[in-house]
Amino acid sequence: MTQTEHTMAHHRQPMAGYTPRNFLWSVSGDGKVATITLNRPERKNPLTFESYAELRDLFRSLVYASDIKIVVVTGAGGNFCSGGDVHEIIGPLTKMTMPQLLEFTRMTGDLVKAMRACPQPIIAAVDGVCAGAGAIVAMASDMRLGTPQARTAFLFTRVGLAGCDMGACAILPRVIGQGRASELLYTGRAMSAEEGQAWGFFNSLHASDALLDAAHKLADQLAAGPTFAHGVTKKMLHQEWSMGVDEAIESEAQAQAICMQTQDFRRAYEAFVAKQKPVFEGD
Repeated sequence: MTQTEHTMAHHRQPMAGYTPRNFLWSVSGDGKVATITLNRPERKNPLTFESYAELRDLFRSLVYASDIKIVVVTGAGGNFCSGGDVHEIIGPLTKMTMPQLLEFTRMTGDLVKAMRACPQPIIAAVDGVCAGAGAIVAMASDMRLGTPQARTAFLFTRVGLAGCDMGACAILPRVIGQGRASELLYTGRAMSAEEGQAWGFFNSLHASDALLDAAHKLADQLAAGPTFAHGVTKKMLHQEWSMGVDEAIESEAQAQAICMQTQDFRRAYEAFVAKQKPVFEGD
């Protein structure tokens, strides 16, 4: 009698062949790094109701991807994203009822939740305008590379709204500090690239023509690492925000014990003994 191997492989599916409707999607030759390009350059890549929802659904689906290990998010035409489209989103919002508006703001917040919940590290490659919801997408990413021309503005107060949009009051202070976040969220002014790097928003700055290559180089480096363990690191970075120190230490003890059961941990040990570089496979 043949013994059936029981795995969870049936629960996962490749995402390389995904066909988007509202942005561009490309995948590296090895199938591990996906690049999302917001592609409305004539208007500095604003988001619409449809692109918000599709991005949310894509990041939710990446939880079950069998191939994609790292995601790069960028914009076409020398800008990242100018936020919600003034004509396609802002105008219609002024005519909605409060329940409809709450449905919209919950949908946009769900995009951030999906970005934080997917196990793949997300790298934002930011050039030029990065405003409103665009600034939020960059903020919600795990790492951010910028250019000297990058201008990041959480400009919600400039359109008569509160700075507390899509998790900004929770996440931004953890990235750049409470005082600096408060200034940006109250004033809506643009943070320069130099400020962003000095404050820890940008991990590094690159010339515009070198930005995407730098993002892909970092993505390739991460994809060659222990990707299951990267997912654990991302989960703990997110969950430990609401933990006390003792809880965090215990949670990390349990998480690390799980990683010690992986084949990548064994591969690293065997490679060390053999004086070789380990080749990780993400299992």
